[in-house]
Amino acid sequence: MSFGTLLEAFFLGLLEGFTEFLPVSSTGHILLAAHFIGFESQGKVFEVLIQLGAILAIVTVYFGRFWQVLITLPTSARSRNFVLGLIIAFLPAAVIGAFAHGFIKSVLFESPALICTTLILGGIVLLWVDTLKTRPTQIDAMAFPKSLALKIGFAQCLAMVPGVSRSGSSIVAGMLLGASKPAAAEFSFFLALPTMAGAFAYDFYKNRDALSMDDGILIAVGFIAAFLSAVCVVRTLLAFVSRHGYTPFGWWRIAVGGIGLVALALVG
Repeated sequence: MSFGTLLEAFFLGLLEGFTEFLPVSSTGHILLAAHFIGFESQGKVFEVLIQLGAILAIVTVYFGRFWQVLITLPTSARSRNFVLGLIIAFLPAAVIGAFAHGFIKSVLFESPALICTTLILGGIVLLWVDTLKTRPTQIDAMAFPKSLALKIGFAQCLAMVPGVSRSGSSIVAGMLLGASKPAAAEFSFFLALPTMAGAFAYDFYKNRDALSMDDGILIAVGFIAAFLSAVCVVRTLLAFVSRHGYTPFGWWRIAVGGIGLVALALVG
């Protein structure tokens, strides 16, 4: 394994952590970046397993909140509603992801043009949503009704198409269904924990016999980089969204998707 490969893994890890909780599709970004720099991983496992770094970033930043929920679970209806809501929102992705795993990894993950197209379309949706004059009825992510959590969970499944964005689909769904921008983003943070942990565990199980020591080292490097960059994003995103909305991310997606299509046309 060369030093250059380690640098590529570190760069992709930084990109994963930086984009995971933004509505821009971290998977789309790292798949496109890996395509253009020539980075290859066994069964695209690297791109999935380094998400554990972003998961731990959420746990680190919100540790006090999670600990409070845990110790009050037996006595607090609010804490039980929060945990049950996350479980309900996670279930659609768990079921559909298990059945569609092979198709997602072998077909969708191997389609750079599709990723660029979904980035652009998702950007247009974000620009449209940010212009809506909604009247939020849900401002507390921990108090979302179970019906709202389930609908957000189904919307999250759209992100199985790389380029759609897990956080983007869940945030947009939350906003359209009455959640405020900060509450929709925060629920998306929390929902990332079971969703990404499930994807990590399933992908690791499916590819455990094919992973080599070199794969493990690259994943470890990407994991560390993803953790560091994700911590920075999680600490600042809610304040940024409250001030600027999602329009900047919409234009970001359109720019990346457009540049990607041009690059594919020029160099393949």
